Amino acid sequence: MKKRSYMESVHVYGRLWVAGGILMMLMVPFAICIYYGAWPQLSHVLKGMLGVAPVFWTVAIIEVFTFTPMLGSGGSYLGFITGNLTNLKVPCALNAMEAAKVKAGTEEGEVISTIAIAVSSIVTTAIIALGVLLLSYLQPVLESEALAPAFANILPALFGALAVVYVSKNWKLALSPLVFMVVLFLIAPGLSQSVGILVPVGALIAIGAGRVLYKRGKV
Repeated sequence: MKKRSYMESVHVYGRLWVAGGILMMLMVPFAICIYYGAWPQLSHVLKGMLGVAPVFWTVAIIEVFTFTPMLGSGGSYLGFITGNLTNLKVPCALNAMEAAKVKAGTEEGEVISTIAIAVSSIVTTAIIALGVLLLSYLQPVLESEALAPAFANILPALFGALAVVYVSKNWKLALSPLVFMVVLFLIAPGLSQSVGILVPVGALIAIGAGRVLYKRGKV
């Protein structure tokens, strides 16, 4: 029997776990319907999905094309099945590759990214479990007015720290998408809720700016 290579194993087990995760998520509503003997009409299900499915499908497709080159195959399978990519998995993977001085798209980057996402998934699960167990004790602290500003700025602080590292590497490439997004959000603040869709827009602007700068010998 031919022994699978590392990448072949990643794709085989990755597809199995993704399929298993989807099946488990679908089993929850099916189990509820079976237990209570109540099945919604298909027309009502489709009507409910019509308002949200196109948005989620669009964001999902965009995230696959945007994040997979950054995370590698193993990191992508693990990240998409455990979720929370934008807020947690992608920053963890990028920060780990930066600390290890490896590049995305290389074998070393693939391994470091997968390990970083796996560790972040384990830590997140452990923290959530502790949070559930200690929720009654932690709730007054977490809901206090003193901590409210900190929780409201977790995501900007996280990506701000990462931005300093990556923008400082090549500020000429980062300037165009940065200025575009700042102006866009100042004109239409409501678009800040559509970050998943705007990520590839910023990437395309950076690619276009990079091409222009390269032709002019600026980078």
